[in-house]
Amino acid sequence: MQNYKNLNVWVKSHEITLKIYGLTNGFPKEEIYSLTSQIKRCSSSIPANIAEGCGKNSNKDLGRFLNIALGSANETEYFLLLSKDLGYLTLEDHQLLEKTINEIKAMLISLIQKVRL
Repeated sequence: MQNYKNLNVWVKSHEITLKIYGLTNGFPKEEIYSLTSQIKRCSSSIPANIAEGCGKNSNKDLGRFLNIALGSANETEYFLLLSKDLGYLTLEDHQLLEKTINEIKAMLISLIQKVRL
């Protein structure tokens, strides 16, 4: 068991979740139960699964939750693209968020490989 707050990937994923929550406040109200809800759910699932995995007693369990976090990162990446294509995110915001989500994905992949050794 380790403190998830000490992991750089958790810090970065928490920060992007906060950013996404802020940006989605400007999404159209008709999206509140669809795209807004979905992107908030999948982005917050990244740090939540990292945290849950860190509370487990084996590296196998941690690796499983890190894989779930990676899946949520991929889902977040798609919803960011959709949000941009629908005109809800500026190109600048999208590029920054996409760069960050790709960094998170790389960090998760690296951590998964280390945990599985």
